Amino acid sequence: MHPDQTFRKTADQHSLSFAATRGFGTLCINGEPMPLLAHIPFCLNANQTEAEFHLVRSNPIARALKAPGAALLSVSGPDSYISPDWYGIDDQVPTWNYVAVHLRGTLERLDQTALPALLDRLSENFESRLAPKPQWLATKMEPETLGRMMQFIVPFRLSIEEVQSTWKLGQNKPDDVRNAAADQVQVHGIGQEIAALSSFMLAPPKS
Repeated sequence: MHPDQTFRKTADQHSLSFAATRGFGTLCINGEPMPLLAHIPFCLNANQTEAEFHLVRSNPIARALKAPGAALLSVSGPDSYISPDWYGIDDQVPTWNYVAVHLRGTLERLDQTALPALLDRLSENFESRLAPKPQWLATKMEPETLGRMMQFIVPFRLSIEEVQSTWKLGQNKPDDVRNAAADQVQVHGIGQEIAALSSFMLAPPKS
């Protein structure tokens, strides 16, 4: 997280909603001799206090986690390089604007019997966004095939205990200066989802 508190004032609920919409992140736990990472789709429960997902049995995190333990789920948003020339004022330096949300808490492996319902919730979370396309359902698969595939994955839950977020959108600049840079990001941005970043810069979230 960026140390400047100017970029860390966004309300936790806003950051949680962003993470829920994003639905993809990087899970991290302590390991030996270095941290262990996994890139995962996930969904949050109704009150956004838990993240649910599954891992392949052979994933290093799935193998290493013998008991509930500390973990971090990092959810990245749009980002772009910001040229000093885009501000329209003197004595500026290059920077990079971005959105990042960190969900910290306790990670635990669930009983295998929890997997079917968890998979249904995951698929419904993403399939519902594709309406009016009929939703894909696990019942479309042959039970034997589905059962065989589920043997290779295990269910997990992250109980969220702390939300940290950085919305670095140029809030330390006057509105007209930040908006000028946002317009340039929309056209010339170097990064990911530059249109979304430009929109965030034009209307930074409230604390």
